[in-house]
Amino acid sequence: MRIFQIIISIVFFLGLWVGDLSAQTKKSREELEREKAEVQARLKEFDAILRQTTATKKTSIGELNAITQQFQTQNRLVNTLDREIRLLNQEISTTEKKIKEQEAQLKELKAEYSRMIYNSSKLNRGLSIVAFVFSSSNFNQLYMRLKYLKQYSDSRKQQALQIEKLTQQLAQQRVQLDERKNEKEVVLNEERVEREKLEKMRKDQQGLVNTLSRKERDIQRQIAATKKQQEQLNRMIKAAIEDEIRRAEAEANKSNSTTTKRAGTSMPMTPEAAALSNSFAGNRGKLPWPVETGFVSINYGTYPHPTLKGIVLESYGLEIRTNPNSEVRAVFDGTVSKISTLPGFGLTVIIKHGEYFTLYSRLKSVSVKVGQNVKAKESIGQVATNADGLAEVHFETWKGLQIMDPAAWITSK
Repeated sequence: MRIFQIIISIVFFLGLWVGDLSAQTKKSREELEREKAEVQARLKEFDAILRQTTATKKTSIGELNAITQQFQTQNRLVNTLDREIRLLNQEISTTEKKIKEQEAQLKELKAEYSRMIYNSSKLNRGLSIVAFVFSSSNFNQLYMRLKYLKQYSDSRKQQALQIEKLTQQLAQQRVQLDERKNEKEVVLNEERVEREKLEKMRKDQQGLVNTLSRKERDIQRQIAATKKQQEQLNRMIKAAIEDEIRRAEAEANKSNSTTTKRAGTSMPMTPEAAALSNSFAGNRGKLPWPVETGFVSINYGTYPHPTLKGIVLESYGLEIRTNPNSEVRAVFDGTVSKISTLPGFGLTVIIKHGEYFTLYSRLKSVSVKVGQNVKAKESIGQVATNADGLAEVHFETWKGLQIMDPAAWITSK
C-alpha cells in the first residue's frame, strides 16, 4: 500500500511538471511559427518587388543593397528553421524520456497490483470474502474486517484506474512522438530547400560585389553626388521648419492668440497642435510605413557598406524600396507644409504633425497641396523610378530642427 501511494504521488507531480513543460514548449513553438510566417511574408515582398524590376534594373549599389537585404532575411529564415529543428529534437527527446518513465511506472503499478491480489489470498487463508467476514470472533473484529475490505477494495479500484490512465497516456505519448518525428522530417526538407536558396543568393550577391568592386571610383563619385543632394534636401527642410516656427511665434505674439510654447518644445503651438504633437509622439514605433509594401535598402545614419569594402553609406533618412508606381502615404494625421523639387530627389512633400515633421522624397507625382489636411495612410503621391530601374522612397522624421531615425517611429517588419 505504501509503495502504491508513493507511485501515485510521483505520477501526480510528474503530470504537473510535464504540463508546465508542455505549456512552455507550446509557447516557444507558437513564437517560432509566428516569426517564420513574418519572415516568409517579408521574402514574398522581396520577390514581388525584385521581380518587377528584373527587366529594367542595372548593376548598381542600389541593386546590391536590395540583394543584401534579401540575403539577410533569407538567412534569418534558415536560422528560424534551425531553431525549430532544435526545438523538435528537444520535444522528441523529452517525449521519449517521458515514455520510458511512464513504462517503468506502469510496470511497477502492475507489479504492485499483483502483490495486492497475492496478499489478499494469503490473508483470507483460502476463505471466501463472506466466510472471512463472518468468521470474526466478535463484533469489533467484524467491523474492522469490513472496514479493511472496503479500503482494500477502494485501493484496488484506484490502482486499476491509474493503470488504465497511464496506459492511455503512454498511447498518446507514442502518437505524439510519431507526429514530432514526421514534423521534423518536413522541417528538415524545408530547411534544405531554403539553404539552397540562400546559397544562390550568396553567389548572386558575391557576383554583384565583384562587379561593383571594379567600379569603386564611379561608386565613390555617385556617393559624393548623393551627399551633396542630401545636404540640399537637409537645408530645404530646415528652412521649411524655421518658416513654420516663425509663423507660430508670430501667431503667439498676437494679443488674442491661444498659442503657447511649452517647456521642451521648439515652437509655440495651439492646444490642437499640441494634442496632435503628443499623439504623434505617443505612436513612436507604431506608425505605418509610407508605402504599403517595401523594404529598407539604406538605413539612417553613417555606416560602412555591409558587403562593399571601403564604401561608406550616409543617409538622413530611410531609403525604402517598393513596387514601381506605388502610392506614397502619410504616416500620420497632419498638414502639408511644403512641396518642392530637388535634383536627385524629385518631388518632395513635407507634412507637419504639431512640432513633428515627416518628409517624403523621390516622388514622380503629388496628389496634395500646401495647407491641405491629410489623414494617416492617405495617399500623397506616387513613387518615381530612378535611372537604375529602382523605385525607392526617401523618408525622414524631424522634431522641430532635430532630425531623428525614422526606423524608430515606423512599425518593425
